[in-house]
Amino acid sequence: MNKIYDVIIIGAGPSGIGVATLLKQMNCKSYLILEKEEIGSSFLRWPDEMRFITPSFPAQGFGQTDLNAIVPKTSPAYTLDMEHPTGKAYSEYLELIAEHFMLPVEKGVQVNRIDKESDFFRIETTQGTYQSQYVVWAAGEYQYPDLQPFPGAEFGVHNSLISSWKDIEGNDFMVIGGYESGMDAAYHLARLGKRTTVIAKTNTWEIDNSDPSLALSTYTYGRIRHLLDSNLINIVGQTTVVQIEALSSGYNIYTSNDQVYFTNEKPIIATGFAGSTTQIENLVTRGLNHEVLVNESDETIATSGLFLAGPELRHTDHIFCYIYKFRQRFAVIAETIGNRLKLDLAILEDYKRENFYLKDLSMCGEECQC
Repeated sequence: MNKIYDVIIIGAGPSGIGVATLLKQMNCKSYLILEKEEIGSSFLRWPDEMRFITPSFPAQGFGQTDLNAIVPKTSPAYTLDMEHPTGKAYSEYLELIAEHFMLPVEKGVQVNRIDKESDFFRIETTQGTYQSQYVVWAAGEYQYPDLQPFPGAEFGVHNSLISSWKDIEGNDFMVIGGYESGMDAAYHLARLGKRTTVIAKTNTWEIDNSDPSLALSTYTYGRIRHLLDSNLINIVGQTTVVQIEALSSGYNIYTSNDQVYFTNEKPIIATGFAGSTTQIENLVTRGLNHEVLVNESDETIATSGLFLAGPELRHTDHIFCYIYKFRQRFAVIAETIGNRLKLDLAILEDYKRENFYLKDLSMCGEECQC
């Protein structure tokens, strides 16, 4: 309680490290990152086989920054020698960024509650109380899965709780969810010679859109396409699961079209994440799609001084759930805070040149002609 920081960032993932790096380059002297585990801990939790669907490629000489970089002039591909990094490898890249910029990261600090008192935030943690003028919430999604998307979901296992697909015993599985996580699960199980039925609410592989936030990415579809004609992957599309029932012999999966599917193995739940902002409901308001409402600078509508960075960020129908999308908003947040704190904003010109600054959202959209 002795010190009131200018800025406290919650989370040391790509968003937290990315925003902090900007504050450091803007000569902010009073900021701190609070991380409940390790830098990049969400990526350390990925299944061993999971990889980035966005390719990393060092093309700086041609004016294009690596899609998975969080700081200009850096490249996970160059650093890690990987085009599609694993979670463990990407956490190493984040560690290198934090070390290079000597960012003040306090690890092992679990945030229990945040309140706004007058002009300052009071942050209650397992390591005591912190105070700050501004808070950047960058705690991500992956560590906050939606464990109850429908009745009986507790009888399944969420895909984010699996450390390696090689550890899964059995030969015939049901995967609930047809987006990236569900299809990735089916792919890795098929590689192990296991049969999988995917029950998909939306036929993501048929959506006529090039945005991987809406349609299945070409990387994922390319991996499973040849398996669709085999007996290893079967897809049941346009079907919503409404309940799982546990039986002595296995599990019944009930759907909205009155079909019932039986499996001996625990169903795999790949229906998404509740997100970390569920931890700060007292400070946010939500829109029609349950998104946190923010202004044009990603400052929450409900609480001034609280900014949202990372994959939960939404602006109307614009979804910023990939690194190459939400990294373009780091500089928007930093610029807003920098103006209020009268920091040096010169570094923002470099970010603008590197396409790390997206303020005009009318420029967003997928308009591939063919």
